[in-house]
Amino acid sequence: MRCFLAVLLSAIILPAAVFAGGSKAGGSAYPLGEYDIAYSGSTCGSPVAIAALKGFYAEEGVKINLVSGVSFEAQRTALAAGKMPITNGDFQFFPSVYNGIDVKLVGGLHEGCIKILVPVDSSINTLADLRGKTIAVDEIGGTPMSVASVAVGSAGINPQTEITWKPYPNDQLTQAVEGGEADLFAAWDPFATLAEQSGKFRVLLDISEHPLFAGKNCCFVFASGKLVKEKPKVVAAVLRAIHRAVEWIGANPEEAAKLLVESKSVATDNIALITELLRHYKYDHHYSAASNASAKDDAAYFAGELTKIGYLPADLDVKKFVDDLYVDIYALAK
Repeated sequence: MRCFLAVLLSAIILPAAVFAGGSKAGGSAYPLGEYDIAYSGSTCGSPVAIAALKGFYAEEGVKINLVSGVSFEAQRTALAAGKMPITNGDFQFFPSVYNGIDVKLVGGLHEGCIKILVPVDSSINTLADLRGKTIAVDEIGGTPMSVASVAVGSAGINPQTEITWKPYPNDQLTQAVEGGEADLFAAWDPFATLAEQSGKFRVLLDISEHPLFAGKNCCFVFASGKLVKEKPKVVAAVLRAIHRAVEWIGANPEEAAKLLVESKSVATDNIALITELLRHYKYDHHYSAASNASAKDDAAYFAGELTKIGYLPADLDVKKFVDDLYVDIYALAK
């Protein structure tokens, strides 16, 4: 089946599954060089796209090519190699960092973009009902899986031994459940909310409302440790562009939604839906230096949650782990 998302993104995203290289020749227009950044087409990645569409990267002196079809594994590899300066992600990066991958946390993006959904007629009504169930996710080790793992862990379920995880493309998650290959699914927006609005699925958990996640960054900004050391000004420039996009989206959610839909940067043409989602994520709280500090606090919280479910060692010194992970890139780049 041809991926619906890939078709939607083809207007602005380079159709590549891996990152071809790092910094290319700069020149007067782009003195900081040229880099690739992964972009999935989910609304949670909207600042990455808006920064390109509004010309913020270029104004910061760096040329950014947005690349679709990049797996979490490929992103980790590209970051570690310095081929990609920044990516947005969640605490799914933390186990990889613990195991030695050179990635740094430099900020937060927004709140509340993932939901866990079940069929409307499902007998599943609580997280405790998920023991022994099969959950469909976009990829093994990705953010929806990590969120769902923390959620089931809070109900006393071991996500590694008492849950079966199955990966599917985002546009096939609902089909997997309807076809009986999975009992439920966890997904980013707009896929999650589109499924909810179809009338065929109901929300079991919305991270914008559940006490485990509410009020906390659900998406962080991670940077290449290699580039943080060798070219901090590049990382700072890209983050500034993204922060400018976050601020602009917070002030102009409807205009942002129109721009995203018209450029085919999101997997729906429903402007009203995208506007609602952008407002829901509280972008206006996440573009300052203070928001970066709050991201560090939230990272410590989620690292602690991962120790409870065995994704990080139970005896991990969480404070030291996060202190080592976080970098004030603006201060470093001065």
